Amino acid sequence: MIKQSSANIGFETKLWAAADKLRGNLDPAEYKHVVLGLIFLKYISDSFEDTYQSIKNDTNAYDGEWEDKDAYKAKNIFWVPEKARWNYLKENAKKPEIGKIIDDAMIAIEKDNRSLKGVLPKRFARPDLNKQRLGEIIDLFSSLDLGDKKSKTKDTLGRVYEYFIGRFASAEGRGGGEFYTPASIVKLLVKIIEPYKGRVFDPCCGSGGMFIQSEKFVEEHGGKTGDISVYGQESNPTTWRLCKMNLAIRGIDCNLGETHADSFHNDLHKDLKADFILANPPFNNSDWGGQRLKDDVRWKYGVPPTGNANYAWIQHFIHHLSPAGIAGFVMANGALSSNTSNEGKIRENLIKAGLIDCIVALPDKLFYTTGIPACLWFVSRDRYDHKFRDRHDEILFIDARKLGKMIDRRHRELTKKELKQISSTYHNWRNKNDKHEDVKGFCKATKIEEIEKNGFVLTPGRYVGIDFEMEDDEVFEEKTKRLTNELSNQFKQSKELEKKIKENLKKVGFEA
Repeated sequence: MIKQSSANIGFETKLWAAADKLRGNLDPAEYKHVVLGLIFLKYISDSFEDTYQSIKNDTNAYDGEWEDKDAYKAKNIFWVPEKARWNYLKENAKKPEIGKIIDDAMIAIEKDNRSLKGVLPKRFARPDLNKQRLGEIIDLFSSLDLGDKKSKTKDTLGRVYEYFIGRFASAEGRGGGEFYTPASIVKLLVKIIEPYKGRVFDPCCGSGGMFIQSEKFVEEHGGKTGDISVYGQESNPTTWRLCKMNLAIRGIDCNLGETHADSFHNDLHKDLKADFILANPPFNNSDWGGQRLKDDVRWKYGVPPTGNANYAWIQHFIHHLSPAGIAGFVMANGALSSNTSNEGKIRENLIKAGLIDCIVALPDKLFYTTGIPACLWFVSRDRYDHKFRDRHDEILFIDARKLGKMIDRRHRELTKKELKQISSTYHNWRNKNDKHEDVKGFCKATKIEEIEKNGFVLTPGRYVGIDFEMEDDEVFEEKTKRLTNELSNQFKQSKELEKKIKENLKKVGFEA
């Protein structure tokens, strides 16, 4: 039995190892919903039980108030019906019908809590799920010593939920990256844009990591969670449900719309002008339906190609920025230099408009999704420092490709020291406080004139002074196409040469 309080460091790892042993032959993508669904159920049940006892012990409570649904709603606590409470599940964990009992519990909770309608997993009764192991998972989570304080419960289960999401993303590989952005990247985005107060938006929000880190940032800097209002959108229905549960565990009130939806074709927040945008959109998405959006109002700086959504996402973010807003987002490196199908012209227009604040080149092996090189873009409408000095005529380039430490054989992460190094470099430059210095091989504040001389390419290595042979500006798809064409041409040339040799041999009396 794992008996851990929220103060214990590393207990998430032990809990994962124990839970993973119970997975058996179940695919990680399926097991994810089993485990995360049960963690969520335990969270809302523990919060309910804590409030239940608090009301029952309150001498000012009216008779039966502890069974009044409205009393819990007033305290922002989910109402949990009796047969959906964790103790009831624990008592029935060894029964063969435990799967149906859990499904019924999820249905009952959704019925009594409108905000959870269509969110909770209801797949526990299916035949391929081993009911004995399901009961053992319930016993495992029952062993968590969460204490009797809601804040402690929220912190513990929130940590477990986030940790498990990351581990599932790693286990699922390419598919896992669709719902998870590695924590060190999210922390860096938040440290740079500093969402203290205002509207935070992520139109491709995955499991909600950007929002959770923003709330943590506010709390760590003495603010209140209510200082920011959170808006999100997610096109994948499964991921949308994961996000709803993840935010509920953290107690974050978020407008994710009534259902999942595609940000390009069904923008749920059309009139939103956000103060902060954080996002990790899909890389190089070729199937985004751009042919149906040729005349869209969002394409102020140029119509993006139908075969790649990178510049559609960038302009979608800019469209939703408030007059003083700032956006930080992940992008495939190809967007820094591509001239395919109007992308180069759009990039030129963005640079000339003075919107691009900073570009950060990232090290490899940070992502579970892909090996494609990635970078961070920071786009700002208000590019004046605290003394109202204009920064529209330059862009800060940071090359962080040499940073990061390996956390296992396949994955790297940025350390706390490196996160501070990068974010401090940005803020020293942005605030013009005389602390910024260009560092050869790491950072340089570059004038637009120099960028124009480089064909409006935004690859940091071009400007910070890194060895050119390390540089790889070429878009992955373009590089593949070029190499294919080169091989094809070489093959044709060899065939032509072979033909000429045969012809010459015939002329001198030799037959090939």
